Amino acid sequence: MSTVQLTDYDLVRQFIDGDESSIEVLIKRHKSKVYTYILMLVKNQELAEDIFQDTFIKVVKSLRLNRYKDDGRFIGWVLRIAHNLVIDHFRRQKNMRTISNTDGKVDLFNNAKFSDSTIEDHMISDQIRKKVKSLIDYLPEEQKEVVIMRHYMDLSFKEIANLTDVSINTALGRMRYALINMRKLIENNSIQVS
Repeated sequence: MSTVQLTDYDLVRQFIDGDESSIEVLIKRHKSKVYTYILMLVKNQELAEDIFQDTFIKVVKSLRLNRYKDDGRFIGWVLRIAHNLVIDHFRRQKNMRTISNTDGKVDLFNNAKFSDSTIEDHMISDQIRKKVKSLIDYLPEEQKEVVIMRHYMDLSFKEIANLTDVSINTALGRMRYALINMRKLIENNSIQVS
């Protein structure tokens, strides 16, 4: 059987057993998803490439040290490593901007434009997308990553909770505060997004 047809589990086992080419297949298989995830968080191509490389270096080291416990979610494990490296980067850079969560007049959690469950439901013009995407940059990191994972990567709140190592309720709360903060930014800056 060709290595391309093997499951992630089989490729991991082969790599652990000494087949170096198996890791190349895994990297090629998941490169797009992992790189896109990192790029959406850091918004810088060179930095995303560096963190992508660091992610797979850490994956290889962890596999060689037998630190991977297969739970059928190899890609989830890799995304978790990437996520942690992004967080480490922002901690080092002290690039955490915050916006106060003071009283909001409108509960954005119930606004259909921001709370639909799939990316297909967010088929809006490019101009509106750019405006909304620029608002995300002003959110605290924890809120920003939930919005990106939910609306740009189409992950469920359960997947977000697992990747960020928080409860589902915490992930939902972060989304709610992100939406409140985005509404405040829209109102305070008189931005038109509809």
